Amino acid sequence: MTVETLKKALKDKKMVFGKDEVFKKLRSGEIKTVFLASNCPSEVRQMISKYAKLTEAAVVELDVPNEEIGIICKKPFSITVLGY
Repeated sequence: MTVETLKKALKDKKMVFGKDEVFKKLRSGEIKTVFLASNCPSEVRQMISKYAKLTEAAVVELDVPNEEIGIICKKPFSITVLGY
């Protein structure tokens, strides 16, 4: 998926930022889609993918690094994992 999908989701949905928050909400079934940065660590990617399969959430791997996702989301920090 593209960055345009992320931008549309930012406008329409309430986003959750950070691997810990996303992971917590993913385990409780509150998240339906997870976005991963291109430079997301493999252990985080595997953990998110595992729980996403269990909760039937979609995992979208973006082709941009975490610094650029932070800029797109208008945050002063890098974002590796986010979801809604």
